[in-house]
Amino acid sequence: MTDNTTSSGGGAATINPVRFGPESRFVFECHKGVPCFTSCCRGINILLTPYDIVRLKNRLDLSSTEFLAIYTEPHLLEKTDLPVVSLKLLDDEQTSCPFVRDDGCIIYEDRPTACRYYPLGVATLSHKETDMPAPDGDGFYFFVNEPHCKGFEEKKEWTVAEWRKDQGVDIHDEINAEWTDLVVRKRSFPANVQLTEQAKKMFFMVSYDVDAFKRFVFESSFLSRYDIDPDTVEKIRNSEVELLKFGFRWLKAIFFKGEGFTVKK
Repeated sequence: MTDNTTSSGGGAATINPVRFGPESRFVFECHKGVPCFTSCCRGINILLTPYDIVRLKNRLDLSSTEFLAIYTEPHLLEKTDLPVVSLKLLDDEQTSCPFVRDDGCIIYEDRPTACRYYPLGVATLSHKETDMPAPDGDGFYFFVNEPHCKGFEEKKEWTVAEWRKDQGVDIHDEINAEWTDLVVRKRSFPANVQLTEQAKKMFFMVSYDVDAFKRFVFESSFLSRYDIDPDTVEKIRNSEVELLKFGFRWLKAIFFKGEGFTVKK
C-alpha cells in the first residue's frame, strides 16, 4: 500500500502508473516460458490483507499467531497510524519471497491479494474526498508496464474486470471490503486524532490474528456484553471468513460509532 492504499505484486516501478477502470484493456500473460519468470517475486513489498492471512496460515497448517511471527513484519500504515503487516522476505541476494522457487510459487493457489493483482494495483481514495465515479464505489485501478517484465510482450488481452475474476482477486476484495473502508476512514481523520495503543492492538488482532480474535469472542465476556443473535454466533463459530467480516463490523462500530452492536443492559 502507498499513501493512496495501493497494492501491487511487482517490483519497483520505473514509469508512472496509468489509471484504469473496470473495462480498461491491457495485454499481459505470465508463465514459465517468460524469460523473467519469478523475477517479480523478489525485491518487493507485499502488504498482506486479513483474508491473505487466513488463506496462508491454513495452507501452511499454522495458527494465525504462528504465521504472523514466522512470515510477517509489522508496520504502521502511513497517514493512518494503523498497524499492518507485510510478507517477510528472505535474507538472500535478491530478497526473495519465502514461497518462490525457480519453477514458481509453492503456495500459488493461496497467494496474497497483491500478487493476484499484478500487473495491476488497486487504489482507494480518501473517505468522501471525491465525487468522481470509481470502479468499486470509492476506488480505482492502476496499471504499470514495467520494462523488465516480458509478460507484456505476450498476446493475451484482458479487461480489468476479466483479470480480477480470473485471478480470484474479486473474492479477496469482497471479503476485505469493510476492512479497507476502515483504513480509508481512519486516513481521513485529522492528523491530531490518534487511536490509543489498546485500540491499535485490537485493530491488529481483528485484522490479522483471527485465531486470537476467535478466542477473544468465545472465551471472554464478549458474548455476554453484546446482544448477538444466535445465527450470527453460529456463523462466526464455524467460518473464519464470517468471523473476519464480523470483526470488521465490530471495529467500525467502536471506532466510528457504527450500528449493528447493542450492548446488553
